[in-house]
Amino acid sequence: MPDVVSHLVDAFGADVVSVGPIDERFHGDWSGVARTSPLAVILPRTTDEVATALRICHAHGQPVVPQGGLTGLAGGATPRCGDIAISMERMSAIEELDAAAGTVTVQAGAVLQTVQEAAVAAGWQLAYDLGARGSCQIGGNLATNAGGNRVIRFGMAREQVLGLEVVLADGTVLRSLTKMLKNNAGYDLKQLFIGSEGTLGIITRAVLRLQPLHRSRSTALLAVPSFDAVVAFLRHAQRTAGGVTAYEVMWPEFYAYMTAELAVGRPLPVDDSFVVLIETSGDDPEHDPQRFETMLAEAVERGLLSDAVIAASERDSRRFWELREAEPIDRLPSVVNFDVSLAIGDLAEFAAECEQLIRRRWPDAHVFVYGHVGDSNLHISLSVGRIEESVLHEIDDLVYGVVRRWHGSVSAEHGIGTLKRDYLSVTRSAEELDVMRRIKAALDPAGIMNPTKVLP
Repeated sequence: MPDVVSHLVDAFGADVVSVGPIDERFHGDWSGVARTSPLAVILPRTTDEVATALRICHAHGQPVVPQGGLTGLAGGATPRCGDIAISMERMSAIEELDAAAGTVTVQAGAVLQTVQEAAVAAGWQLAYDLGARGSCQIGGNLATNAGGNRVIRFGMAREQVLGLEVVLADGTVLRSLTKMLKNNAGYDLKQLFIGSEGTLGIITRAVLRLQPLHRSRSTALLAVPSFDAVVAFLRHAQRTAGGVTAYEVMWPEFYAYMTAELAVGRPLPVDDSFVVLIETSGDDPEHDPQRFETMLAEAVERGLLSDAVIAASERDSRRFWELREAEPIDRLPSVVNFDVSLAIGDLAEFAAECEQLIRRRWPDAHVFVYGHVGDSNLHISLSVGRIEESVLHEIDDLVYGVVRRWHGSVSAEHGIGTLKRDYLSVTRSAEELDVMRRIKAALDPAGIMNPTKVLP
């Protein structure tokens, strides 16, 4: 047994330090990056135990990989052979819900859906939401600055954070669990760790901002004749209905495939229209639905919509959202998924250029385009059949080359991890990368925190 593992077992015992065989769930995340058993898994119960574990690993120069719910899609929580994983799953408590401050204080291992439900029970809502809500953890959400379906209204995960507790590589604990929305006292250190993917320290606790629970919700599926109309209708809805919480856009090929694969019927006919899933929420259940219908009727009169189906029940709403979740696409062979962002007005031309280049190289490829759009986030999923690693790199080079030409980002919401590390320079300048490396060197001089992730 390596000295560092023996030291950890002596400090914590076998209940906290697992040395093998390691449960396969700790071998990697959802990204598809090759799964590897870590040298050991530490399952701390307190911040002090996280700090002690990192002090020991730092003294031995032992690389560590922080792990949350392991729902990441960029390989950020996947260990290498010889790494030690630190799982936050036992630190799952909701410590306090402060109704006066409108905050909830949670440990990093708390599952997102559990926190959401606790907030709702108290008359509040945690504003951000993800498809992996039932298994992703708050610490991982913050470490990747998660996005999701409500960014257009409430912003990314970082916008929900008021206070943070973080353990640095050498075991130093930074505690700044403030509940104040206004706090302009020097550098806002918490922002260094939100989105850093565990490369600078381990998030252990957080104070999250809550929003009042909305009392009404309206959902519709819409046929929109052009992408210009998609953008114009979004602005129309924001001006006239207010409270646009989600704005999901499906390109025609995506909608046709999903309605063929899912047993949810075909709410709108399949044609050349873009299909938009819009959701608004508000605080006037008596008048909000009528305001929503009026907004849609005005859009039809202006030629922004060619058809509309309003959800008449929660079941209808779930059915509309199921069309957007895209799970059937993952059944295709060797699916490659891209999560990019660009200026909203450029999204259609960007997507067309990508598809043209892909089909020129692989004429029989399946290419599906969809995304949040209202927050500038686009997803491209493609399958060109069973492929070798070299072909995967060719696909990445092609798509990220178009992202570079359109001055976009290679990662809108899933992080960099290992999958996008070699393409970070598409989005970040040499000067920005240099500053990132300086920050990394200052906070983790021994380079033990999630090495080979994010920075090339």
